[in-house]
Amino acid sequence: MPTSQIAASAAGTWTLGDLTVNRLGFGSMRLTADPDRDRALAVLHRAVELGVNHLDTAAFYVSPGGILDGQPGPVRYATELIREALAPYPEGLVVTTKVGPGITEDGTFYQASTPDQLRRQVEENLRRLGRDRLDVVNLRIIKKAGEDSVAQRFEALARLQEEGLIRHLGLSNVRVDHLDEARAIAPVVCVQNSYALDKQDDADLLRECGARGVAFVPFFAIAGTRREAGAAAEHAPAVSQVARAHGVTEQQVRLAWTLHQGGHVLAIPGTGDPEHVADNVAAAALRLSAEELVQLGSA
Repeated sequence: MPTSQIAASAAGTWTLGDLTVNRLGFGSMRLTADPDRDRALAVLHRAVELGVNHLDTAAFYVSPGGILDGQPGPVRYATELIREALAPYPEGLVVTTKVGPGITEDGTFYQASTPDQLRRQVEENLRRLGRDRLDVVNLRIIKKAGEDSVAQRFEALARLQEEGLIRHLGLSNVRVDHLDEARAIAPVVCVQNSYALDKQDDADLLRECGARGVAFVPFFAIAGTRREAGAAAEHAPAVSQVARAHGVTEQQVRLAWTLHQGGHVLAIPGTGDPEHVADNVAAAALRLSAEELVQLGSA
C-alpha cells in the first residue's frame, strides 16, 4: 500500500482513561521552529487526514517566528497553531498538553512549583487551545537526585481536575517512584519520557507502566540521544539493514521498534514537513519480526 494511504489506525489503539487514541500520534514541538505559518498548519491538517487523533503539545512549545519575507515573524505557540488549524475540533481528537515548565511574557523560562502557577498554566492552555476542558494534562518535572516529590504539584492538578478543567492526568520526565506517588493521589493515564532505540534508560519504567495499565509515551523516539537536534543522518548498521529489507527509512524503523515495545506504548513523532507526516504515520503498519527485533536490540 502506498505510504500516502496508510492511516494511523494501523498501529492499533490504546485508551487514555475513557479516551481511545490511535497508538501513532503527533508531537507538535517542531511546529514552532518554522516561520512559515501556513506550512505548520498544513502539517496539522495532514496528520488528522491520516487518522492521527492524539496530539501532544505544551504551552511552553514556543519560539520567535524568525524572518519571513524579510520581516520579523510573530512569537509562535504550538497550542495556538493547533487551534487555528483544527478548531472546531474533530470528534474524537485528543489533545494532550504539559504544565510545569513555563515561559513568561518577556521570554524567561521558569518551573512552576506552586498551585497558583500551575493553575495559570492550565488556564493558558485552555485559552490558547480554545477548550473548556483539557483532555489530558501531564505534569512535567525536572528530575533531581534524592528527595524529589511530585505530591504537592500533582495534588494541585488533581484539584483542577475535580473542578472540571482537566479530564485526565499524566506525568512527564519522571521515575517509577514518582508514578507510585502520583497514583496514590489520582489516576495516571500516561507517562511521557525520553525513550528510543539508542536511549533505553527508562526500560524499567516502560515495563511498570504496562503492568499498571498506564500508557508509556516516548518522546525523541526518532532523534534518540540527539534530542532537539533531530534525526541523525547516519544510523547504526542494524537499523539500516532492517530498513533496506522493508524498503523503508531508518526513521520508520525506529518508530516501528518503539511501537513494538508494548501495546501500551504510544508514539508521538513530530515534524515541520507535511511530506514527512505521511512517512511517520506509515510506520504504524510496519511489522518487525522477532529476529529483526533481536537484531535491532544490538544496534
